[in-house]
Order: sequence, then C-alpha cells, then structure tokens
Amino acid sequence: MPVIRALRDGQFVLVGSAVLLAGGYTFYQIWRRRVASRGKPESKGNVYETQRALNEYLLFHFGSPQELSLYITDPVSLQNFPQRCAQECIKYFAQQSGAPCRALDLGCAVGRASFELARVFQEVVGIDFSLSFVTACNQLKEQGQLPYNARTEGDLSTQHTAVVPKDIDRSRCFFRQGDACNLPADLGSFGCVLAGNLICRLPDPFVFFHRLPGLVAPGGILVITSPYTWLEEFTPKSLWLGGYEDDSGKEVLGFKTMKRVFAPHFELLAEKNEPILIRETARKHQWTVAHVTIWRRGNY
Repeated sequence: MPVIRALRDGQFVLVGSAVLLAGGYTFYQIWRRRVASRGKPESKGNVYETQRALNEYLLFHFGSPQELSLYITDPVSLQNFPQRCAQECIKYFAQQSGAPCRALDLGCAVGRASFELARVFQEVVGIDFSLSFVTACNQLKEQGQLPYNARTEGDLSTQHTAVVPKDIDRSRCFFRQGDACNLPADLGSFGCVLAGNLICRLPDPFVFFHRLPGLVAPGGILVITSPYTWLEEFTPKSLWLGGYEDDSGKEVLGFKTMKRVFAPHFELLAEKNEPILIRETARKHQWTVAHVTIWRRGNY
C-alpha cells in the first residue's frame, strides 16, 4: 500500500493512503501548507472574522471616494458598490407585481446594501456567515454609526466613522448570522433577494440555487453579483459552477450554468459588469469586475 511521510506536531509519521481528502483539499496540499508555515504564527479562524477584514469592509461599504483610494481617480471604480447593487434591486422591483415588499440581502457583510434597500422595502433581512460582520450591522442599526481604521502602511492607519445616511429608516433592517447553504425554513418569501459576491464563496452553490425559488416570490427580483473566482479553498472543485472543462473538453462557465439551473423558475432581465475596489492599504487595492445578473421569478 502506498504511503506518505507527513508531519504531525513536527514529527514524521506514516499514513496508509496516497491521498486523503479533507474539506476539498488533498492531504498533500494540507501537508504542503503545514511545511510552508513552520516557524510562522498559525492562521486561525475565518478571514472574515478578523479586525482587519472588518475595517476593510466598513471602508468598502461606507467610505467616501477620497477615503476608498488616495491615488486612484477612476470615478466608476470609486462608486459605492453595495449601494449600486441596492439600486439595481430597486430599479427592477415592481410593487405592482404583487410580490411582498420585503428584501433579503444574503452575504450582507457590514450592511450598506441592506440599509439602502430599506429606502423602498418595508422589511430588509440581512444574513452573513461572519459573526463579526453581523455584529457591526446591528451596531450600525442601533447607533447609526461605527468607528473603524483605514490602513495606510504597515501598522499605520487613519480613523474614520461609518455612518448610515440619516434619511434611511434603520428600524426596517434585521440582521442575523446564517449560512446561505442552510437557511432557516421560516424566512418566508421576498420581493427581492440580493446575493452580492456570494456564490463563489459557498461550499455548495447548487444547494443555495435550489433554495432560491422558495425565497423569491412570484414576480419578485433576484440579483446575483459574482466575479466567478472559483477556489477550492471555499468550494470543492466538483461543485464549481464553472471555470473548468467537462469530459468532452468543452469549457464550462458559471453564468451558463446559472442560466441552465434557473431556467425553470427565473427569467434573465439584464446583465452588466461592475467594478469593485477594496482598499487594503493606501497603495494596495483589490480591483475586481463583478458580473451583475438580474432575474425575475416566474409565476410558476
């Protein structure tokens, strides 16, 4: 039987299999990370639970264009992305459709899109897997503002305050921690569901997709944004929506898979590309282009 020499607590041991699967990673990948990390502090927990991530997302959601980047001047990239997502939801939502005036923001992060949706929707439910993000959402709901730091260089940062616009009724928003692949059965139905940059961070996006017809009321709107960055760190490759070749050698793309899965219940209304800019330091940013797709739930 083939064996692998592996490290456990700094000691070599033998295991009786060439490859072991653990959470979508091969044993070799785990071993390689362990070796690479020797002598370094171990990274613990979810990256979205760190103070650094919380600061970056508060800046991303509530920072002004001048705070979001000190040097980039592209006006489109500097427009508030969560606010733009909410505007697309509001643009396509039609109250006369008979769909309930409720919105669900899945992967709400620190809540800017949820608050913007409350301009129109009588009730907005924001759900995120990160307890840190949901705690920040509830603090913003209660207090209307929350201080944060924007990193400039190394340990240096500047202090800012995230502020919910005063003309928004924050009492319409309700935030809770949750798993998009295991949502509560009692959520009810919504006139609008927003899933912002969520699907390529799910362990099984197909489970989430199959729940959507029960969440979006007939005539309601579904808005999904994604850069389609499929990574085994988040999703086992066997469950990627796209980004691979099938058995015949044909490319499989996430958007085409979405259209196939949604066809029995949703009609595609529009699609567009929207830039995203997330500041990490004064001179380092994440620049991404999200594919925004807007769907209407059929009356069937």
